[in-house]
Amino acid sequence: MAKIYYVGDWAVSLGPTFAETPFNYAWKGLDMYYYGRWLKEALESSGEHQVEDVATWDFYKLGPGEYEKILADYDVIIFSDVEAKNFQLAPSFFDRTKFGTRVLTYPDRVRLTVEAVQAGKRMMFLGGWLSFTGEMGKGGWNRTRLREILPVVCLDFEDLVESTEGYTARVTEPGRAAFAGVDFATFPPILGYNQVESRPGCDVLLTVQETGDPLVTVGQFGQGKVLAYMSDPAPHWGCNFVFWAQYADFWLSCLREILEE
Repeated sequence: MAKIYYVGDWAVSLGPTFAETPFNYAWKGLDMYYYGRWLKEALESSGEHQVEDVATWDFYKLGPGEYEKILADYDVIIFSDVEAKNFQLAPSFFDRTKFGTRVLTYPDRVRLTVEAVQAGKRMMFLGGWLSFTGEMGKGGWNRTRLREILPVVCLDFEDLVESTEGYTARVTEPGRAAFAGVDFATFPPILGYNQVESRPGCDVLLTVQETGDPLVTVGQFGQGKVLAYMSDPAPHWGCNFVFWAQYADFWLSCLREILEE
C-alpha cells in the first residue's frame, strides 16, 4: 500500500458581486470547489492506496518541521497547480507583528523536495495554469531547483497550449508496458496542456497526438522516481478526462510506474 500526499486542485469562489449603488457593492456568496476528488478516488479505487489531499494554502502554511514529517511519512507526493511561491514563501514574511522579533527564515521546501527525491521519494508533478512554467510564467517551477527533478525541460516563457477542440494521446513504445490494458483509442479530448521538451535520460510514455509534445514522462533522480503529466487531472483541461471509463486505470498505471524499483 502507498500513502499519498496530494497538494492542489482546490479553489474558493467569491461572488457573485452585487453593486446596488455607485458607492456600494457586496459579495453575496462563497463556494469551495474540490477539483481533486476525481484523482483521489481514482488512486484509492483499487483499495490498495490511501490519499491525504490538501489545498495549496494548507501546504503554504506548514510550519517548520511539518513538511519534513510529511516527506518522512508518505510514500508518494503529488503537486498539481501549486506555483513556486507556495514553496518559496511563508506567512510570517507578511506578518508585521513578527518583524524585528527574530530573524525570519524557514527550511527551504524546494531544497527539501529535491533532496527527498534524490534520497528515494516518489513524486508526481501534474499540469495546469500554475504548474511547470505556467500562465505568464506564474508556475515558476523552471525558476527553482525543482527543475533538477522534473523529467521534462520547462520552457522559459508561458507554456500553455489550449484548444476548444481538444487534444488526444498517443502511446510511445516505452509507454506500452506502463499503460498495458489502457485503451487510448477511447481517450477523451483534453482541452490544454503545458508544453515542455523531453529530457535526456527520461522516458516519454505518452505524447500529444496532434503536436508530438510530451504528455507523460518519467525519470529516475538519485534513488527516487518522478512522473510528470502535462495536462490537468481535473477540470477545466480535464473536464472530459475525469469522466473517462479508464481514468482510474490510467492513474493507477502512473502510480505503479513510479513505485516500481
